[in-house]
Amino acid sequence: MGRALGVACAVFAVGAIALAGQTVTVAAETAKPVITGARVAGDGERTRFVLDVDTQIEPAISGLAAPYRLIIDLPEVSFEIPDDAGETGRGLVADWRFGLFARGKSRIVMDLTGPVTVDKTFFLPAVDDQPARLVVDLVKSTPEGFAAFVESSRARKSADEKKAAKTDKLRTPVDSNKPVIVLDPGHGGIDDGATGVDGTLEKAIVLEFAKLLKAKLDESGLYTVHLTRDDDRFIPLGRRVDIGHELAADLFVSIHADSVRWGRKLARGSTVYTLSDKASDQLAENLAESENMSDVIAGVDLHDEPEEVTDILLDLARRETRTFSVYFAKTLVSELKTAVRLINNPHRSAGFRVLKAHDVPSVLLELGYLSNEHDEKLLVSAEWRERMALAVSEAIHGFFRPRLARQQEMPSQ
Repeated sequence: MGRALGVACAVFAVGAIALAGQTVTVAAETAKPVITGARVAGDGERTRFVLDVDTQIEPAISGLAAPYRLIIDLPEVSFEIPDDAGETGRGLVADWRFGLFARGKSRIVMDLTGPVTVDKTFFLPAVDDQPARLVVDLVKSTPEGFAAFVESSRARKSADEKKAAKTDKLRTPVDSNKPVIVLDPGHGGIDDGATGVDGTLEKAIVLEFAKLLKAKLDESGLYTVHLTRDDDRFIPLGRRVDIGHELAADLFVSIHADSVRWGRKLARGSTVYTLSDKASDQLAENLAESENMSDVIAGVDLHDEPEEVTDILLDLARRETRTFSVYFAKTLVSELKTAVRLINNPHRSAGFRVLKAHDVPSVLLELGYLSNEHDEKLLVSAEWRERMALAVSEAIHGFFRPRLARQQEMPSQ
């Protein structure tokens, strides 16, 4: 799993704007703190984590257990540190990763070797040629001590964080006459997803493809199309499901390009997955297990995740939704056969959390597998992505053709 953000921030050319006799500098409004260095020092009893930064920033530190993790939330920053920073740790820190977590928020997640206590956190201003530094000191603790720290950090969640979560919801008006499609580029931000043989990041590939597919569907004028993310940010799995539900989506397509092994061979070729309680095969089970770890990788607190509701009406809705999901999956496989290489048995199933909306037909599309060098070359090919996007578009047209035909036959009001 990649550690760094992996996608460079856009550079904006900004100048001074003269307005009503005053000069407004856009750069001052858009500047973000810059982290220029990061390191871990210490041993199994006491460990220090240091960030070099160009301006003072206030961290919010929390903990998560099973496995032991330390979460450092920061205002949105620019990480100007090596991509492989954090792949190895020291002392109480096994490894760590970093990236954009949500709009206006960056995050560092540390995998710990065991329970810790945050001994102290402090900021050192710049002196002479030494940069300013944010320092976090950790000391070895007990499971009971760490559990108390986790509970106290949950209790410190601010009202501002709750408001931020609410404003992140999609509230775009929906045209009730058009089918609503939600395209879900997997991973993002702090969660790179898979990394290819030549270093290709899954989160970047799937976002680029989702934007291309959206553009093609928008050209038809037949659908209202949304992306769960349109930039390099992390979206929790449950939030992705909620987006489809809130937008009353008629189809949800989660897009991935994972890295998995299948027996002694590397998996290769496009695959379509639907939800099932029992995995169709070992490859599907392994992939679902890997994908369902996305929230753990990004340091999401699963403590308050609601339990599944047992209700006969919900159960009926789920069954109907799964029927439509399987129907679209078969339609998609049929189109893909004529355009790209497919894996053997291209329609598979497993317990993917991102496909669990009870009222939205949902599939997970593996464009290919970055663990295979041949697939990776195709995934970065503009010509291949064009063929793939056209095939997926045709499958969507086929899925909605009966509904669109009925709408065209209806007399205009």
